[in-house]
Amino acid sequence: MKEYWTSLASLLGVLAFCQSLLQTVFPPELRFAFVKLFNKIFHWFSSYYYFDITEIDGVNTNELYNAVQLYLSSTVSISGSRLSLTRALNSSAITFGLSNNDCMVDAFNGVTVLWEHVVTQRQSQTFSWRPLPEEKRGFTLRIKKKDKYVILNSYLDFIMDKANEIRRKNQDRLLYTNSRGGSLDSRGHPWESVPFKHPSTFDTLAMDPKVKKEIMDDLRDFANGQAFYQNTGRAWKRGYLLYGPPGTGKSSMIAAMANFLGYDIYDLELTEVHTNSELRKLLMKTSSKSIIVIEDIDCSINLTNRKKNNGGGGGGASARTYYDSMEMRGGGGGVSVPGEEGGGGNSITLSGLLNFTDGLWSCCGSERIFVFTTNHIEKLDPALLRSGRMDMHIFMSHCSYPALKILLKNYLGYEEGDLDEEIGKEFEGVLEKAGMTPADVSEVLIKNRRDKGNAVRELLEALKARAEKNNAGGGSREKVNGGHDLEEEEEEEEQEKRALESPKEEGCDFVEDNKKGDEKDPKEDNEIIEK
Repeated sequence: MKEYWTSLASLLGVLAFCQSLLQTVFPPELRFAFVKLFNKIFHWFSSYYYFDITEIDGVNTNELYNAVQLYLSSTVSISGSRLSLTRALNSSAITFGLSNNDCMVDAFNGVTVLWEHVVTQRQSQTFSWRPLPEEKRGFTLRIKKKDKYVILNSYLDFIMDKANEIRRKNQDRLLYTNSRGGSLDSRGHPWESVPFKHPSTFDTLAMDPKVKKEIMDDLRDFANGQAFYQNTGRAWKRGYLLYGPPGTGKSSMIAAMANFLGYDIYDLELTEVHTNSELRKLLMKTSSKSIIVIEDIDCSINLTNRKKNNGGGGGGASARTYYDSMEMRGGGGGVSVPGEEGGGGNSITLSGLLNFTDGLWSCCGSERIFVFTTNHIEKLDPALLRSGRMDMHIFMSHCSYPALKILLKNYLGYEEGDLDEEIGKEFEGVLEKAGMTPADVSEVLIKNRRDKGNAVRELLEALKARAEKNNAGGGSREKVNGGHDLEEEEEEEEQEKRALESPKEEGCDFVEDNKKGDEKDPKEDNEIIEK
């Protein structure tokens, strides 16, 4: 045993002497050239290419490294022997990743690639204005030489798009609103945000399943239609108009759209925007993959139907006089706020809003959805309703039988076939006559949700009582196929809401405006009130 250790020590001594001799005879430059030549010969006969993706490219973070890390976290198997767990800032999901110096195989369009997460210790740093991490991290991609162009031209772009999609789904969605008076926050942005936690989805939305499927297909085609919009020369945006009586689920529809696509929501309050230039600046500060919402568009700004207002007869002449005077004061069909600095000269015009939705400024960004809501579609100008601005008109109607079944499932847990057939026929026969909104039906179910049987009975009685009331009053005043006029109670409630929300707006309540315009001609005021 002693002789064995002696021989080993002698062998190590000889190796150390040879190493010193080689370093003396062969300078470092020659050794480097030899290693380089060996690598070239090795790669010449090798059938693979190797690409290194480091975490830090010089002094900047490599976005491709972050994208690869996030992409591999969605494909790596949870049953692996060793995985790294991460949770990003503002994220609600935990992602899995490769551990240090671990490998995994991925496939793309029939091409197999090998990823290796390489982590090495960084050499001790001298003085540096930006300290680097102690570990040097990176990914090594091994591909076959014949697959080089497929991987470089398509695979890496696919990884970037996939990573952006995963990042968007993992992050908490935000609900933005424009600051009061166009003021900027600490970061110089005109939008203020809060986390968006609305639970509405298309599964829980009380609506005809066929209509919901059409909307979902349209949204899916829009989100996946980048190549289509580029090839056709159209801006990557789409407009939706939600109209119908109050309580039919317009806001829930917007929340379901945002949850379905994973988009942020920008709730634009037009009464806080003074000029068209401010409106354009707000649009420029919105991000891609977002939904821009303007609710109750007929109350926010005067966008009334010009053809209807300019019709024949004596009333039409007075209407033209009124709108002409308003355009001179407010800048052409806009809404002016009296009592503010500038004598009410600040205004948003119809032209400015049209350019906002379908003009050159609407192309500053991509993958945006514009959603307008209104209770009175007949009051909107046809220029705003045409295709290209409002591409899809969605009528949110009173509660139908398919929508009722969804509400019974949401609030009472009724599945298909649980409801008695005779009761179902009674519901189906009385729903159209009752004209109750999904909000009214939901309220009855919420009050009696502890007792399913009592909830169904109470709802059926409420529907019958509403139907009898409508029949006694000469039928429901709502026209499903036309103007969608509300009942008197709903109309009064809506007018009170408008007066409280925007008491200074000229476009919403003419009488309120006339009461405040002391400097106007009393005769002109009387003519407008009589009209």
